[in-house]
Amino acid sequence: MRPIVARRIIAAVAQALLIAATLARPAAAADPITIGFAEALTGSLAVVGKSGLLAEQLWAEEINSKGGLLGRQVKLIFYDNQSNPANVPGIYTKLLDIDHVDLVVSPYATNMTAPAMPVAMAHGKLFISVFCLAVNHEFHYPRYFAMLPTGPDPMHAFSQGYFDLAMAETPKPRTIAIVAADAEFSRNASSGARDNAKAAGLRIVYDGTYPPTTADYTPIVRAVRASEPDIVYVASYPADTAGILRAVHEVGLNARLFGGNLVGLQTTALKTQLGPLLNGVVVNENWLPSPALRFPGVMDFLARYQAKAPAEGVDPLGWFLPPWTYARLQILQQAVTATGSLDDSKLADYIHANSFKTIVGDVAFGNEGEWTAPRIIWTQFRGITGHDLAQFKDPATEIVLSPAAYKSGDLVYPYESTAP
Repeated sequence: MRPIVARRIIAAVAQALLIAATLARPAAAADPITIGFAEALTGSLAVVGKSGLLAEQLWAEEINSKGGLLGRQVKLIFYDNQSNPANVPGIYTKLLDIDHVDLVVSPYATNMTAPAMPVAMAHGKLFISVFCLAVNHEFHYPRYFAMLPTGPDPMHAFSQGYFDLAMAETPKPRTIAIVAADAEFSRNASSGARDNAKAAGLRIVYDGTYPPTTADYTPIVRAVRASEPDIVYVASYPADTAGILRAVHEVGLNARLFGGNLVGLQTTALKTQLGPLLNGVVVNENWLPSPALRFPGVMDFLARYQAKAPAEGVDPLGWFLPPWTYARLQILQQAVTATGSLDDSKLADYIHANSFKTIVGDVAFGNEGEWTAPRIIWTQFRGITGHDLAQFKDPATEIVLSPAAYKSGDLVYPYESTAP
């Protein structure tokens, strides 16, 4: 055999052996596990969405420092949905069909998550949402799970505590006004509130919706005031929450109880922006750092979050969304580790069958992917005198009214606005 031919044969054999060795290694062993999602990084929901993203990045840093999942590093792949539901389906299609992410989770908010559901379902993906109200009540998708402590009947549980507080007072209210944005979340929330009002024997004297693009809320508040309700229930998103409260204090309102599911009042930005306008308002929270809610790990997480928040320009306290986006990934981590798999079907079966230890407490899911038991917290703002951040760190400015296990004070009744 000629030397040059022998060298070529040896080189070819060596190359073949190298290729064979490469193919023999576990597929994508060195590649990261990718988790994809859309998030509101600009637009009206960005004040919340960006804080949740920081929490997810903290989880990824922590898990990667410990060796990752299944021996692989974790990579988050995310795109800005611009707080626009119309952008969401295209983002999830890209994540799954072009980026080929291993796992997906939802954006923050009902309005952003509902458009993603058909895409996740079409691909058979496990889908864990965060702060999404009753998204699965029409789909009944078995691989959907909700990080929102509303329990098996989310549409009604979301406002039930508000009505329980009202009906426990003397004199009992007899009439109610219901105000809601014409959007997915607030339609679901107000539908449950409407049923709860009727069950409590309340007569609905005003029941109105407004477009999400509304700029002037004074006509709505004037109409509510003219109906002379004993209590007022509102289902709104951050921008309209602020507009409604300003209109209430401009126009005046004599209701005995005012509040409901006003999204945004849970964030530090809106609390400091509105300041004294919050006094007397009753609102739902999902977590506060009251002693009874300091579950293992949550305060350590918040210390890490708050250390990075100023540089990231996000909510400095991080009490609203961050613990929940972090806890959602804790659940995903535990399921992947226990099953040793990224298979969506296996992961969904495991999550249905087990409970999970998280920084927001123990979590277990029922058939529709909702929590097996509700734990919505109701609070009332008190004694706010300015707009400084420091006062909102004082538990006395937001009293926990219910559930009884977490209660720190009683409802101040009736509500009084500061308008003439």
